[in-house]
Amino acid sequence: MLKIIDIYIIRKFLGTFFYAISLLILIVIIFDVSENIDSFIQKEAPLKAIIIDYYLNFIPYFINLFIYLFTFISVIFFTSKLAGNTEIIAILSSGVSFRRLLRPYMISAVLLAILSFYLGNFLIPKTNQVRRVFKNNYMENLTRDKSKNLHLQIEPGTFAFVESYNSKLQIGQKFSLEKFDGQDLTFKLMADRIFLDTVVGSWKLKNYYIRTIDSTGQQTFRKGKEMDTTFSLQPEDLYKIKEEFEEMDYFELNAQIIAEKRKGSQAYKKFEVEKNKRTSGPVAIIILTVIGVSLSSRKVRGGIGMHLGVGIALTFSYILLMQISTVFSTFGNLSPLIASWIPNVIFTFIAIYLLIKAPK
Repeated sequence: MLKIIDIYIIRKFLGTFFYAISLLILIVIIFDVSENIDSFIQKEAPLKAIIIDYYLNFIPYFINLFIYLFTFISVIFFTSKLAGNTEIIAILSSGVSFRRLLRPYMISAVLLAILSFYLGNFLIPKTNQVRRVFKNNYMENLTRDKSKNLHLQIEPGTFAFVESYNSKLQIGQKFSLEKFDGQDLTFKLMADRIFLDTVVGSWKLKNYYIRTIDSTGQQTFRKGKEMDTTFSLQPEDLYKIKEEFEEMDYFELNAQIIAEKRKGSQAYKKFEVEKNKRTSGPVAIIILTVIGVSLSSRKVRGGIGMHLGVGIALTFSYILLMQISTVFSTFGNLSPLIASWIPNVIFTFIAIYLLIKAPK
């Protein structure tokens, strides 16, 4: 059962967090308006769309982006004030253990972690879609209408290349398809043009040339003016939306990972990293809260300033470590699961150490 001191700490913790992040959101929006006002006026963006589609949908993204930093700052700011006024000493002297003192902080951290998980996995992907449509209409174009020199693996052992593709017309130029059995080429198709027949939902080739190689090395050749195909190729595979995984919810990410693995593509890694980051991130809020309380509960020379400096440095160290591990996973051989959880493991040890050193 929560006591008065628990309610007091929860209210101060969460109140400080939402006050601080609301203040920063307001400042960022003011600067963003001043930067984009010319685009809004020039392209005659409706006021309702600016407020609701763009800025209102920007708030969840911003909260989740800075939730680690502001959780840490809120914990350190509030706890340092308690320590500076010797309230921590008074609480501990009354027979309350430090672990018991952590309870309201943990309740607050869990609530923020649940909020972060919901925002990152379900709400933000939807708001990002709305924001992208707004940006495409009134600001920059985030969807590439034309793509060039596309290499992709559409299924195990099958690779496609398109010199250029127009997503509006759904026409590709200089298309080629190669199939391999191990290291051996068994099939190659080339065409001057490929386009989607939206009526039947299949790709058609113009001026095609086919080369087939059997197991004995015998080659056969065939060419023609037009041919229907049944490629395992979707139009969206041929153009990209910048950071498209940011518009996928938890279930869509899972489906995309399965689809990429089924094709034998290594592109699944970036989606798996994103999926694991959306899980490890909320857990980091709890770990950083423990670090923040343990760090700032002792009265030291320099007070809040010293604690805030160390806290901000630790937060940015966590973010930097996460970025480094992400790069190693996406472009190297590091497992996406390990990459996403390495920072949490390291900072868990830091939290345990500081917890041991915390005032008793």
